[in-house]
Amino acid sequence: MKKIFFLACFVVFSFAELNNSLVLESKAKINTLNTIIEASIHNIRYDNFIKYQKISDELIILRDELNKEHLSYEEKDATQSKIANLEEQLRLLKDYKYLNFAQSLNIGENVEILPKLTNPLAIIGAFSHIKKLKDERDEQSLKIEEFENLVLKIKEKNTELKELIKLDNSKENLNALKESNKKLSEFENALQFAKVSFSVYEKKIEDEITRVNAEIKVQTLRAINIFVAIILVIIFSFSLKFIAKKYIKDNERYYTATKIINFINLNIIFLILLFAYIENITYLVTILGFASAGLAIAMKDMFMSMLGWCVIVFGGSMRVGDRIKVIQNDLTYVGDIIDISFLRITIYETLTLETYMKNRRSGRIIFIPNNYVFTHLIANYTHHGMKTVLDGIDITISFDSNLEKAKEIMEQIVTKQAKPYTELAKKAMKRLQNEYSIKNPKVEPKIYIFFEHWGVRLSAWYMANSYAALNLRSTISKELISEFMKHKDIKIAYPSQNLYLDKKQNAARQGDFNG
Repeated sequence: MKKIFFLACFVVFSFAELNNSLVLESKAKINTLNTIIEASIHNIRYDNFIKYQKISDELIILRDELNKEHLSYEEKDATQSKIANLEEQLRLLKDYKYLNFAQSLNIGENVEILPKLTNPLAIIGAFSHIKKLKDERDEQSLKIEEFENLVLKIKEKNTELKELIKLDNSKENLNALKESNKKLSEFENALQFAKVSFSVYEKKIEDEITRVNAEIKVQTLRAINIFVAIILVIIFSFSLKFIAKKYIKDNERYYTATKIINFINLNIIFLILLFAYIENITYLVTILGFASAGLAIAMKDMFMSMLGWCVIVFGGSMRVGDRIKVIQNDLTYVGDIIDISFLRITIYETLTLETYMKNRRSGRIIFIPNNYVFTHLIANYTHHGMKTVLDGIDITISFDSNLEKAKEIMEQIVTKQAKPYTELAKKAMKRLQNEYSIKNPKVEPKIYIFFEHWGVRLSAWYMANSYAALNLRSTISKELISEFMKHKDIKIAYPSQNLYLDKKQNAARQGDFNG
């Protein structure tokens, strides 16, 4: 009997030890799960919500106790102190008054909608928008996955609590299981709501991404079409330049032609971009109508210069390389056109008779607004291919000089020196008569004779190079002086004054001087 008793005691003891071991192991697992669960932000929000409810209930009880008449002054004071403390705690926990898992999971937020794409530059923003939506979707999915793992941990904890209750059916374990089941129910409901909300949210994101991708495709195709159109316009302009270079031998005319081609090319490209991205052209025309009216007043000179550019380029009155004279405020500028831009003419001031007579300086870059063609006098020395200009030189001889000989010498020298330019002027004049009504196309040198106070003036007029008239004037002047000096019966006259005194006056003056 003793052996049986000791054996029964040993079995009972071993079973108790095994039961204690299992209880300790189960509690260890539950503690580990509690650590994981309590670290979750969702669990923290839930615990704070429960705490808020408990404090609210406790406040209701304390306020009821405070209204009882049998309480002493010390008890009322202590109760009021507790109420104040609990109210402060409640104030700190006011954000947890309601259990709102959607707030922590960001459930129910609207999907950001990208405005309709209207140009290729917006494609970059569209790709950024798609990436942002995908990142937000992945972030939301990760939150729900974390929440789902939390629910699984709570379920695992409940399973362990049920096993622990089988081993240790204490009141503490039963209360823990009850609270955990309540928490699990709340979390499972929240998880189900979160999954439904996420599916709706995900569908909105997919619809938005599909829409944006479709608009990206449309804008990409439009950009490709515009790019191809611009490339074709550029190729066409290069072809025109190649043809112009092949058939236009004059460098100035080729320069003007390339300017016109570039201007037309830029305007066509601008119109392509304008009509490609402006959906309501009528609205644009209305806006431009009002805007242009204001701009026309505020920027009158600029618009007049633009119009002047059209007159200059398409009218053919001036082109690059022409020598022109501009008069502005009694100042005269003569130079060669080196550029005709959209707003101004640029000339390089050169050495001319005007420089010699008035300015006494040259070599400057002069900028002339294009609107001067409407308001100022601009003389073109080389219009329509003219390379010559009628120049004149005067020389005065005394009244007793051999006038006929002097005229003959002057005519011979001028005719000889101006002969190349005379022939050139005849050819150019024939071309001008096809376009203009020229009554007197004669370009041969002419000699005119005029009376002056101190002699007879011989005025010779001849054709000279438009770009080097001063050189020919200098050559003729030198040769005339040299030739006239060879003849004693030809004397060059100049302003002079003679003083005549009789002998008495002269002697008196001499006496005064000697005295």
